[in-house]
Amino acid sequence: MITLKTPDERIKTVVFEDQSLVVGLMDGRRISTPLAWYPSLASATSAQLDEWEIIGAGDALHWARFDEDLSVSAMLRGFSSAAPSSPEADTY
Repeated sequence: MITLKTPDERIKTVVFEDQSLVVGLMDGRRISTPLAWYPSLASATSAQLDEWEIIGAGDALHWARFDEDLSVSAMLRGFSSAAPSSPEADTY
């Protein structure tokens, strides 16, 4: 019998590498998303980027300075907070 384990998608680590936000999850996965997806973070200094806190049940990040919240769920699904560049652009 195969027993499936529910993935632990809580945040364990957060780093910034080469214009990307890289979130390490408790289950060992890493999510890497471009900072360009989050305009308020893309223009932030390194010190400002490091002002994050884990919120919720460990499933989201918050930057008070920018009033920006990013959930693991949204990152896993490729959602960004960037405004569409044209009316034809996909929205979420």
